Amino acid sequence: MTTTPADGHTTPPVRMRRYPVAHTDHDPRFTTGLVLDVARVLEQHGYPGFRGPFAADNAADLVELQQALLAFLYTGGGESA
Repeated sequence: MTTTPADGHTTPPVRMRRYPVAHTDHDPRFTTGLVLDVARVLEQHGYPGFRGPFAADNAADLVELQQALLAFLYTGGGESA
């Protein structure tokens, strides 16, 4: 919904974001299992798998996925201004 104040200018709606979330030094929800679940969902949607013959490369990909999830969940990383 947009609003039109008395000066006639339309203002965009205010977005209520759910992420990033507040966290402490250790969030028990952020586990290796979470990262592997996200990796499986990506595979189910047709993205390359994280398992297979190039185990060292796959491990590096999983670490990068973990870092991307940390940034999204806790710092708002990747958010455009």
